[in-house]
This record gives sequence, structure tokens and C-alpha cells, in this order.
Amino acid sequence: MAMSNSERIGKGLDLLRKGLGPFVEREMEAVYGEDWQDKAKQGVPKERDWKVEDGKVQWDAYLILMIVWNHWNDVFKKTLGHAERSYVSELREVRNRWAHQNAFSYDDTYRALDTMARLLRSVSATEAQEVEKMAQETMRVRFAEQARAEVRRKTVVAIEGSPAPGLKPWREVVTPHPDVASGQYHQAEFAADLEQVRAGKASAEYGEPREFYRRTFLTIGLKDLLKEALLRLTDKGGSPVVELQTNFGGGKTHSMLALYHL
Repeated sequence: MAMSNSERIGKGLDLLRKGLGPFVEREMEAVYGEDWQDKAKQGVPKERDWKVEDGKVQWDAYLILMIVWNHWNDVFKKTLGHAERSYVSELREVRNRWAHQNAFSYDDTYRALDTMARLLRSVSATEAQEVEKMAQETMRVRFAEQARAEVRRKTVVAIEGSPAPGLKPWREVVTPHPDVASGQYHQAEFAADLEQVRAGKASAEYGEPREFYRRTFLTIGLKDLLKEALLRLTDKGGSPVVELQTNFGGGKTHSMLALYHL
């Protein structure tokens, strides 16, 4: 399943943490000596944000960017420049937006990843290469979506106006489902209800696995979702979290029902 922009940002921040960690520890120890952790901890506003296991600080993007910012003049100004300081400031804002689940456009995502890569390169972290690849992939996806949108736009323009002569009425091309054709269609049965399925009160097309899958067209996206779930459940990989991003009526509930009936 395609990675969302939020997932790209999250992965980039994790690589940033890994790449900056050794540099930050080395520079802090060079200035403050063996007690550098105590010095660093003083500027952390919340006790829960400072975690140490077996003598090693458990860095996350929030903490490591805070330490660099708080100790800029005394420590990091000696090896980094004004540009890197602006990168740190920008990435602190990116991390906060990401933590609060704000939306990121492709342009926002590319800029954030590019800034991460620049900061990582400034400390010679090998993680910079992977972040750069993610930034390039983001732009590739963006351009691909723009191309598809342009094709759709041209297609819509091409079919506007009077229909071409000889086209059959839609009723002769597509046969409505029997309950629709007979006038027995109920709107309430069209909208899937997870709780109704769980309680055993849903109609057969939603509540019975065989009937559900008989009526469900397995799209590529749905197949990928089911595959990821099976891999995860069998401890063979798979994504621990899948973010379903569709418009209203895009199939989020239907996808969850497909997982429920596995």
C-alpha cells in the first residue's frame, strides 16, 4: 500500500534521530565531559521526555532537536553554521505538526525531507542518503498524480456535451442488482455498519464472510491491505499501522470489514 505523506515524515524523523544521535552525544561530551547527560536533561521541560536505558539516552526527534537548539551557543555553534540552525528550527516545527497529525502536502513533505537530508549531511550521517531518496520519491509520486489528474481532466472534457450517436442506454449495458431493480433497495443496508456486523445483526452481504467476499471486488489496494494484515498476523512483516486515506464513500469501512472477515 502506498505510503502517506505523514508516514514519510515519520520515517524521515526516525532517520534524523538515528543520524544525529552519535553527533549530538559526541559534541555534548566534548564540551561538558562525562556529566553531559545531566546538563542536557536540565533543559528538558518534562521528565517523561528524558529516557535512559543502560546508560544510553533514548533519543527521539523531539528530544534531539530540542537539545541541539538549547545548547546551540555553548556546543553546536562551534561545528555548525547559521544554515544548520535554521534547519533545526524548521524541523522542530515539522515535528510538532506531524505529532499533532496535521496534513502535509507533497510540497511540504519534500521540503521537510530535504531539510532533514541537509542537516544530516552537515554532520556526515549516512542516513542522509536514504532521506534524499525518500524526498525524490515524494516528488515522483507528486508528478505521477499530476499526470493522472491531467489525463482525467482531458477525458472529462472529451466526453462533455451531447452523447455520440448509437450509444446504448445504461440499462442495456449494466444490469442493476435485483433489490434495486425490484424497488426493495434500502439505503440503510447500503451503508456498512461495523457494530451491526460484530453483533450479528447485519444483512448477509455484510455479515456473512462468504457472501461478503462474493459481492466484493478485490481492488489492488484492498488486496495489498489484506496481504499486509496477514503478514503482520503471522509475524512475517507487514505494517503495524495502516492509514486509510480516502474521501467519503471511498471504502474505509468496507476495507475494515474485509479484515474482520479474514
